[in-house]
Amino acid sequence: MLPLATFAATAAIGVGKSIAGSIAAAASKPDASSATEAAKTKARKTASEFESMFLEQSLDRLTQSEGTDGPLGENGTGGGVYRSMLTKEYATQVVKSGGVGIADQVYREMMRLQEGNRGA
Repeated sequence: MLPLATFAATAAIGVGKSIAGSIAAAASKPDASSATEAAKTKARKTASEFESMFLEQSLDRLTQSEGTDGPLGENGTGGGVYRSMLTKEYATQVVKSGGVGIADQVYREMMRLQEGNRGA
């Protein structure tokens, strides 16, 4: 298991707990099977968005430069805006191509928390 993925999964526990509560509430409705599937889809989407946000923050730190103009012109306003858009797109594409495993771990943790809430 990647240390970065473990860190991200740990950071997502708070998010997972709040989402797990809403998933458990949705699953306890009369039409539980379709509600459970909808809740799983929502949890999967949230986990992917978390991974994208985490990768965006990580890539942003990697693309920053110290005291040089650089290829993106970091010393100007336009360079910073372009860099943030570029890193967001990089993160989105990494997640679309399968990601780095953070979303899967976050999703599993949310499902584990949901099962714990259902049993309580």
